[in-house]
Amino acid sequence: MTPRASYRFQFHRGFTFADAEVLVPYLDRLGISHVYASPVTTARSGSTHGYDVVDPTRINPELGGEDGLRSLVAALRARDMGLIIDIVPNHMGVAGGENVWWNDVLRNGPGSRYATFFDIDWSRKLLLPLLGAPLPRALAAGDIGVDAGGDDPALVLYGDQRLPIRPEDHAAARAEGGADLPELLARQHYRLACWCTADDDLNWRRFFTITELAGLRIEDEAVFEATHALYFRLYGEGLIDGVRIDHVDGLTDPAGYCRTLRQRLDAIARPAGVPQGPAYVVIEKILGPGEALATDWGVDGTSGYDFMEQASALLHDPDGEKPLAELWRDFSGRELDFHEEELAARQDMLDWAFDGQLEACIAAFAALAASSEDTAGLTRAMLRRAIRRMLWVFPVYRTYVVGDSAPAADARVRETVRTRAARFTPPGEGMVVDHVLAWLAGEGPGDAGLAATAVQRFQQLSAPIAAKSVEDTAFYRYGALLSRTDVGFDAARFSMPVAEFHQAMVARARDFPRAMLATATHDHKRGEDVRARLAVLSEIPDAWRERVGHWDALAGDPALRIDPADRSMLFQTLFGAWPPGLAAGDRAGLEALADRIIAWQQKALREAKLRSCWEAPDEAYEAACETLVRHLLDPAKPAAFLADIEDFVAFTAGATRANMLVQTALRCTVPGMPDLYQGCELADFSLVDPDNRRPVDFGLRQAALEDPEKAAPGLSGGGKLALIRDLLERRRANPVLFAEGGYEPVAVHGARAGHVLAFRRTHGADSLLCVLMLHCTRHLIGGDRLVPPFEWWDGTYLEDGQPVAKLLSQAPFHVD
Repeated sequence: MTPRASYRFQFHRGFTFADAEVLVPYLDRLGISHVYASPVTTARSGSTHGYDVVDPTRINPELGGEDGLRSLVAALRARDMGLIIDIVPNHMGVAGGENVWWNDVLRNGPGSRYATFFDIDWSRKLLLPLLGAPLPRALAAGDIGVDAGGDDPALVLYGDQRLPIRPEDHAAARAEGGADLPELLARQHYRLACWCTADDDLNWRRFFTITELAGLRIEDEAVFEATHALYFRLYGEGLIDGVRIDHVDGLTDPAGYCRTLRQRLDAIARPAGVPQGPAYVVIEKILGPGEALATDWGVDGTSGYDFMEQASALLHDPDGEKPLAELWRDFSGRELDFHEEELAARQDMLDWAFDGQLEACIAAFAALAASSEDTAGLTRAMLRRAIRRMLWVFPVYRTYVVGDSAPAADARVRETVRTRAARFTPPGEGMVVDHVLAWLAGEGPGDAGLAATAVQRFQQLSAPIAAKSVEDTAFYRYGALLSRTDVGFDAARFSMPVAEFHQAMVARARDFPRAMLATATHDHKRGEDVRARLAVLSEIPDAWRERVGHWDALAGDPALRIDPADRSMLFQTLFGAWPPGLAAGDRAGLEALADRIIAWQQKALREAKLRSCWEAPDEAYEAACETLVRHLLDPAKPAAFLADIEDFVAFTAGATRANMLVQTALRCTVPGMPDLYQGCELADFSLVDPDNRRPVDFGLRQAALEDPEKAAPGLSGGGKLALIRDLLERRRANPVLFAEGGYEPVAVHGARAGHVLAFRRTHGADSLLCVLMLHCTRHLIGGDRLVPPFEWWDGTYLEDGQPVAKLLSQAPFHVD
């Protein structure tokens, strides 16, 4: 069964399979065909997200275990619905002593049956950077002890963290009770060290910079089978209909993995009475500017970041780019454009967080170079300079060469790198970059085995460098308009023309008609309706400049201690996340908002790594930022700021609602499978996690399904929920049109043609016309109206003669 529309649940012990089962009738009435679940395998105890899997062979008991899963699926099948699950092939959680495989590696070292499951360099002891101080100081402070009782003696860190010791040392541990602790430590297969050594000395691959998540060698057949047996059984028993693959670019061979997974799933016989396949398979993949997903991986598409970027860019008025960039420079004092911010962030992350992985990559290329007379003259220092500069300018997450086979699309990436790196390459060393690029093309001299290792090291380094530098650093440093800095977005690009959006949708219908369409996820930095509201500012940049200056003056003395860039981002976030109906005198509501803003701001400051950081937080500066937030949102203080921001939210309410509805209509009508992140059927003014994973008021949403405008009026999103329900009902009534139908751009003529997006979905004799309004904020501000006056359209019409004024007379969308 092709999923028609999915609903993403974030499962944890506070929201279990049983909680989801109660909501199945509601989801059915909303028009959902599939629950889309966060990881369901056993994660670390208390995990709030499930990506720190400690046992991929069983369903998480905290979620209800396999019995709970079966009960949920039975409720779904009773309504002709199904289940898609998130799977995590790239890494496992290794903190807390709950991962049996990891513990066996610590206990038995290279002799463990699981030693090859993890991506470990066994040329030296496995580094465990778990201490709060260097080892000698930790020993002197008594932070390390021995628990010699029971059948499995262990080291104990800080009184509660247990680490296995070699079986050969059990007797000594019992006899000595840790009397000669340094000697006991020296005999283990791992080396304890201070946490701060991880970035430089770690000899095993982790997920980005998270030492609690160890990389898996999923390219090893034994690892693949051990970690996927449960998924194949669930699919074979008809309990799941598909999977979403987390962080596919972290794998050694993403394409090979996806093809193997597709072949295995399609070969499984399914029981009668359940959809027979093919399985639905999408991947979490960040596509760089101009990058297209390969069509030969055997997947149905991505999990939707690319569509989220396209829909968001479409809502932004290109005329706002220059004035908002000028405002950012004038107010913040930061002169760098986004490309320059990204470059600086890449340089910082390579220096600060990935030196160990970088050195392993350089060592692999040095060994490769030495294996051929043609490249034996390349020194390690030359290779370091070349690789660093290539990583500074790499335009996508990674390339996909395996052995001597490189996809044709990689050629464009390599040429872009060659051109961009030339600016930074030392005189006479361009040939070093050329050699590395040749190896990344599956060409070049030297030992084939060494080449495979070197290329693998590079490709598994470029992806986390991109993620940590762009999404987790530069996006928190550059703030011309925060709606253009979200996961998968090209922040250097402000908007997308209608013609280009049409081209993207035609390609989507041709290549990936079943790909997921997302506008909100568990990883977004701002909720879909925060972005929709901030996009309004692209149309009224002068009004925003005036507001920011006014608010900054009203902030008074507490603002003087805060960097102006941080103040700029704060004002955007306060406006963007302002909850529907929040009044200037609502103390409890303002305190709740302040708590959310402070949590966002702390994360933003630490991710930016300019005024604070996770490793050594500047508590005084963070406290000053908190003081400013609480000052601005304190109803007991002079209320000028609160009254003014409340007025501005109301002033832009009609335009914000229009953007919310247009974005929703796009997700439910263009080619692909719309996904609805939990709770986002109503207004989504959330911020980055954990804010976007707060408990959802499903009672309110069920009431809104009965009477949308009464339960959730105006900006609360009742109209949005009603639109979702109506469009998903259309998809239920005519699934083939939406699943297989083409996308045909419809030309618009007349004075206001630039304010309209129109297209048809067609399949055989069936046809659906979609007309959506764009960039009409100046004609909506100051009131609640959702469309301009009839006469404003000035005779604008579709190619078949239909007048736009009539089609968009009541709402910013027309679907018929």
